[in-house]
Amino acid sequence: MVDDSSFALVLGGGGITGVAWEIGILTGLAASGVDLTRAALVVGTSAGSVVAAQITSGMPLPQLYERQLAPATGEIASKFGVGTMLRYAAAGLRPGDDRQALRKLGHAALTADTVPEQARRDVIAGRLPSHDWPASPRLLITAVDAETGEEVAFDRGSGVDLVSAVTASCAVPIVWPVVTIDGRRYMDGGSRSAANAHLAKGYDRVIVLAPTTASLRRSGRVAAELAALGAHVRSAVVSPDAEARTAIGRNVLDPARRAPAAETGRRQSATAVEAVTAVLAP
Repeated sequence: MVDDSSFALVLGGGGITGVAWEIGILTGLAASGVDLTRAALVVGTSAGSVVAAQITSGMPLPQLYERQLAPATGEIASKFGVGTMLRYAAAGLRPGDDRQALRKLGHAALTADTVPEQARRDVIAGRLPSHDWPASPRLLITAVDAETGEEVAFDRGSGVDLVSAVTASCAVPIVWPVVTIDGRRYMDGGSRSAANAHLAKGYDRVIVLAPTTASLRRSGRVAAELAALGAHVRSAVVSPDAEARTAIGRNVLDPARRAPAAETGRRQSATAVEAVTAVLAP
């Protein structure tokens, strides 16, 4: 059992299947004696924000895992269409700085025809065992201001309720509605970065669970963010292996793929133990 909690756990985006796969990995690691929920800092982006809120809620990992295996009632199925991908690519290839690219994507998100915002909030609320921010560990939930392109990290002291923060982090542009918080409109934290690992600054040991390591912009890629933390930082990035990718399928927003993703995540944990333990060793 790893007892030292002075490490950061970064949970990246990846749709409803990303939630399931991450819960599977975490459950399997804990069964092997590596409990990553003991982290001092948990950063959640998009799907990772759901997982971050779940594992800091006080509900045991085995129970969270069983929820992933149950029928995915209360979810809204969707998918990434070709048109959506082309608009993402246009924003990613846009000359200029990251905020300019995100503003362009944000404009598309603000004008997109989606399900009502409240319907999406209800889905996210149903995923969270608790709607209260945890007292410990420190929890950061990422989002992007759809109008300015500015990145945001909500926490317990931000004055934003947890359901709103997680719904904003999961607001995939064009697919799901932007989320209104105190008069501002927010979209998916994964728009800027797959995992926002840069928020683990100050920690010498960082574990990243990343259903995807891709990013619209080079600066938002997981490897680049970890490198920017400094050469002294020990880190491990765990992403779906070939079997997990097959189980997840091509549509990460398909609720029907949730259980297979969770099961392969738990199986894959056996191959991730060594790398994760090496990072957490004193």
